[in-house]
Amino acid sequence: MNFDPFTLVPMLVQPVALFVGTLALVLVLRRVLFGVLRRWAAGAESQLAELASETFSGSILLWGVILAFHVATQDAEIPKRLMRYVHPAVDVLWVWSITAAVSRFAGRAVRHYGTPVTGVKSVTSLTQKLVQLAVVTVGLVWLLKVVFDISLTPILTTLGVGGLAVALALQDTLSNLFAGFYVSISGLVNLGDYIRLNTGEEGYVTDITWRCTTMRTNGNNLTIIPNNKLAQAIYTNYHLPETRMGVSMIFNVAMSSDVVRVLAVLSDEILQVVNQLPGALAEPAPSVRFNGPGEHGLAFQVNCNITKFADQFQVMSDLRTFLFTRLQREGIRFEVPPKAVILDSKQSAGD
Repeated sequence: MNFDPFTLVPMLVQPVALFVGTLALVLVLRRVLFGVLRRWAAGAESQLAELASETFSGSILLWGVILAFHVATQDAEIPKRLMRYVHPAVDVLWVWSITAAVSRFAGRAVRHYGTPVTGVKSVTSLTQKLVQLAVVTVGLVWLLKVVFDISLTPILTTLGVGGLAVALALQDTLSNLFAGFYVSISGLVNLGDYIRLNTGEEGYVTDITWRCTTMRTNGNNLTIIPNNKLAQAIYTNYHLPETRMGVSMIFNVAMSSDVVRVLAVLSDEILQVVNQLPGALAEPAPSVRFNGPGEHGLAFQVNCNITKFADQFQVMSDLRTFLFTRLQREGIRFEVPPKAVILDSKQSAGD
């Protein structure tokens, strides 16, 4: 069969013109649409338009190309043996591109709007991925059922038979996945909370993924805990039911000190300085308790409340400084622990 380029050119003029024209029309509509979205977002002070613009900006260009290709091939003189592949290919591109765009948009929307809906400080990566997985699953079912007209019953049957083997092979992975899902929806651990495990690990929860929970320690390092270990652990959440917490410190003074006077001095000083310390709370009011005599003298316990866990170290340091200085200024002595000196009898005899 001889190839005649002069015969091929007239055949391509109409499809190329339709492709370019359709794509140009889509670009114009895209520009107008995003202009309207930006003006609406500026007037309504909503970030929904910004999310849509960031997510669908590239997708609309891809949809324009697919649409232009679809329009150009409708009346084109393409052999029938090729046309039977063109339409399914276009349908697959449509489903794949729409699913990918909606999945990205759903993930970003959940990340942005999940805070006021769930009441937590932020949405975990696991929650975001589960929402995106749900969108992808719907797109896959749509592709198999509508585009390829494939019955899902045999597929589901096969998955059910092979599910047991997969579950046994991925036992640890599935355990971490479901444990992470439970931790995310339980409301007992939220992003930004400071928790301490009974095994000693502690820090701020930064993220919960499908496999592990990440905590940032006070040393700005990351502690990685498998989700199934966290779900089974005994831990203290210092941000629940509220971030406010109480702290206490012990002051030991000489046995000969006047208990009533020491209580009055400590109470007066802490009431004066509690309003000056960032992170300290005047309500509930701080208190001083006498714990009785101990190994190092008369013990007095000073109690106050702070705004959050991270403030305790600086607040306690400042309080110790003020209280210690006041006790010294009032002439109240501190008990010096006695020291015992043990001499080796053999060494003494030799000397």
